[in-house]
Amino acid sequence: MLSTVISRRAATSVNANALVSLSVWSAVKAGPPDPILGVTEAFKADQSPLKINLGVGAYRDGNGKPYVLPSVKKAEEIVAASKPDKEYLPITGLADFTKRAALLAYGADSAPLKDGAVSITQSISGTGALRIGGAFLARHYPHSKIIYLPVPSWGNHTPIFADSGLEVRGYRYFDKKTVGLDFEGLKADLRAAPEQSIVLLHACAHNPTGVDPTRAQWTEISDIVKEKKLFPFFDMAYQGFASGDTASDAFAVRHFVSQGHQVALSQSFAKNMGLYGERVGAFSLVTADPSEKARVDSQLKIIIRPMYSNPPVNGARIANAILGDAALYSQWEGEVKGMAERIISMREKLYNALTHDLKTPGEWVHIKSQIGMFRLITETSASFTGLAPEHTKVLAEKAHIYMTSNGRISMAGLTDKNIDYFAESVDAAVRGKL
Repeated sequence: MLSTVISRRAATSVNANALVSLSVWSAVKAGPPDPILGVTEAFKADQSPLKINLGVGAYRDGNGKPYVLPSVKKAEEIVAASKPDKEYLPITGLADFTKRAALLAYGADSAPLKDGAVSITQSISGTGALRIGGAFLARHYPHSKIIYLPVPSWGNHTPIFADSGLEVRGYRYFDKKTVGLDFEGLKADLRAAPEQSIVLLHACAHNPTGVDPTRAQWTEISDIVKEKKLFPFFDMAYQGFASGDTASDAFAVRHFVSQGHQVALSQSFAKNMGLYGERVGAFSLVTADPSEKARVDSQLKIIIRPMYSNPPVNGARIANAILGDAALYSQWEGEVKGMAERIISMREKLYNALTHDLKTPGEWVHIKSQIGMFRLITETSASFTGLAPEHTKVLAEKAHIYMTSNGRISMAGLTDKNIDYFAESVDAAVRGKL
């Protein structure tokens, strides 16, 4: 009897092991960790009181803490007082919000906006807007399935567009010698691109370099795009957050539209309203007329419906409350300007510390010339992407300072309390003394 029971249990164990080994997912390989989320995980595990996280792309206040804008708090009160329901939004989102988002981006003087020719849908922040746009272009743009991205670009751009069914190529953008814009290379590559290709353009505060074209250079880029019949797709994730002025940061988009380009546009309200977890964004297309807009609207709905059905409501209500109230809008603009100015002041202090106080080897003027939340912290002997990987590695291991391996840092992670320590650590790393 006992031997029979043991035999049965052994057989059961063998069968169970066989089932495990035959799992339908047994051939799935572990994917590489996300470089930015990996930085955050390493930061959280570090117990040092000196630790600094410069990897995450989220604003921090002067104490290094997450910041909820006062205008957002007021908007939340307004929304709560209205006692809203929890019903589904339409597929294209909250109509009042998308109308006001388009006005913020294109401006009151925009001819297509006045003519009712801008097709727009709410999206799951900027990432969702890019994904909708990629899917729409892959399905409906008749001329090309090739999209050109600046080199380098935001790390998520390539998988977003590749997963959308587009072929991803690159055009020159960052000049490692000048730590600035490779404008001649950019122009040459756009001119060499096949006619009617899609080109992605960062509207302001280029991520990850912080290097933007001047207005004169944007004008030249617009001319080349028109000459080559390229299709411009703008990613505007930082409107207002780059310079502190929403109109100034929208210059490229508005100029292209004024020159007759039918642009695609991705907007995010994560950075400029601090609505990171609310996932508020919009995707829009300039069409020829209201009739064409209606057809495009219908196809956007067909793309969105099986993707996520409809967008979340709370963040859109908050953003709409800010954009739709003159006093609250003015307050928000002041707060955005304040966030931008704090980051600019950190750039000034870091430049002065490395250049004047520590006399760190290398050329650091790019710290001040770059704009927005991100920058590539580069010294002349480093690799193309920024501080050499061995520098970023030793900064993490010895100084408890975390950033991506290419040297991209979020300026928002620097404060008056930690900037001297950061500058001294960079100086020591560059000199090989850390």
